[in-house]
Amino acid sequence: MTAETTSQDNPREEQPAAGGQPFWQSPYFAWGLIALGLLAAIALFWEGVHYMARRWQQPEYNHAYMIPLVAAWMFWRRYDEVLAARRGGSVAGIVMVVIGLFGMVLGEMSTVFQIIQFSFLLVIWGLFLAALGWRGVKPVWPALVYLAFMIPLPRFLEVNLSASLQLISSEIGVAFIRMWGLSVFLEGNVIDLGPYQLQVADACSGMRYMFPLMSFGFLCAVLFQGRWWQRALLFVATIPITVFMNSFRIGVIGILVNFWGIEQAEGFLHDFEGWVVFMASVGILFLMMGVFAWMNGTRLLKIFDLDSPPMNRLKEAAYNMRAGGKAITAVGILAAALLASFVVQRPDSLIPERVSLNLFPLVLGDWRGREELVEQVFLDELDVDDYLMATFTRDGDPFPVQLWIAYYDSQTKGAAIHSPRTCLPGGGWGLEQFHQVRLPGVGPELQGLNVNRAVIGIGEQRQLVYYWFVQQGRTVTNEYAMKWYIFWDGLTRNRTDGALVRVVTNVGDAANLPEADARLQNFIRSLDPQLAYHLPQENAVLRQASAD
Repeated sequence: MTAETTSQDNPREEQPAAGGQPFWQSPYFAWGLIALGLLAAIALFWEGVHYMARRWQQPEYNHAYMIPLVAAWMFWRRYDEVLAARRGGSVAGIVMVVIGLFGMVLGEMSTVFQIIQFSFLLVIWGLFLAALGWRGVKPVWPALVYLAFMIPLPRFLEVNLSASLQLISSEIGVAFIRMWGLSVFLEGNVIDLGPYQLQVADACSGMRYMFPLMSFGFLCAVLFQGRWWQRALLFVATIPITVFMNSFRIGVIGILVNFWGIEQAEGFLHDFEGWVVFMASVGILFLMMGVFAWMNGTRLLKIFDLDSPPMNRLKEAAYNMRAGGKAITAVGILAAALLASFVVQRPDSLIPERVSLNLFPLVLGDWRGREELVEQVFLDELDVDDYLMATFTRDGDPFPVQLWIAYYDSQTKGAAIHSPRTCLPGGGWGLEQFHQVRLPGVGPELQGLNVNRAVIGIGEQRQLVYYWFVQQGRTVTNEYAMKWYIFWDGLTRNRTDGALVRVVTNVGDAANLPEADARLQNFIRSLDPQLAYHLPQENAVLRQASAD
């Protein structure tokens, strides 16, 4: 959509009468095309958009509800500059829309919602580029980029980042406590004050401050009237500010608990301290802007560029909106894709025949197992179709082996394998080692088995973890390769079934790691022959999903 004016003083002077122009050249058609493009994009990407909105309910992303509204305001206040730019859309916008549609298909078939969400954002950017062209988009690019802050991080990245922030915040927080002359011991992310122990949980990692503060810092950088490096520094500084202030909060809580009891770390006071720290972080940002304003010789009340064009100019802009050919093409492609999504239905996935994990034997060589129950809240989160959790022991071995198998008939619409790498750290445990190893003498022809090997620890305690994914007879160790096979097999075979196999054993201390490795490898050699009965192979007998 392009806005065409013939006179900056009075754009209506040379406009043809409303009745003398074709409908497709009228502002009503242009605004209708805008509405159609946005509605078609939302309808096509509904699964990803809906899942994104569900993630906004997390405290880390509560601010995301406001981002589309703020981005719309950022665009509106610069719209008269868009009018002054060269008219005509860009073919690159149409290309971006097409690429975004392919990304939607890839995200749907690989069950990676972030691909769908970023593809949705790419389509939105493509629509603007097809309508306004590069020069027309230039004044409003911050508004378009700002929309990226509404997309949550992938869970594996969020978990890993949270674990790292927990450890950093714990160490700096303990340093604050020691500055007060208090005796304190740190074990992982557990702060030992003697009478009290405080665990720096996921909620205290600082991520609840980081994402809102980063989006606010970006907004401040856009509106701040200063040099480019000052704007960049305002945005980048949000990360160390978050870490420092969250660590300070942990230190203050530790000091309060030491003098006045554990209730200082619970309930309303805990949440209130969080709000105070967040507002203090915002105050540091404003202090930085005040210093930059002083350096630039700018009055403090004039540090923000909040001017908007007069309403009469915005009304003229709305009246002079015209639909360009490239914008019509981009919206037409979206509309055609939406129609095709209703007409062309994806067939139900083929589901292989197999033996239920309820019948999995609990005697494997000299190992004897006991089945464990899994709480329903975890089953609801994992959304598995079949599972087994059991603890196996053998005579003369001091440590048991815990087995977890999660099986999915169809890995679509969010029901997919959760990688252990995203949930191994937690409860004070940290990831100390992670790499792939090959186990000899495993497999139908004893060709060997590739597995992920992880060591997690807290204090002097260690646990050794082996895990791998099974995709239609393939053994896969890489999470991204697993997602690729879901996409490729769904496209070429109409199958997306898969499973996770994980075994865990206690180690004690690092010196016992070789014994733990030998224990798990012995157990896996006894386990492997049974897996073929319960986890489908490539040539498994298939049935239609609708048969269930």
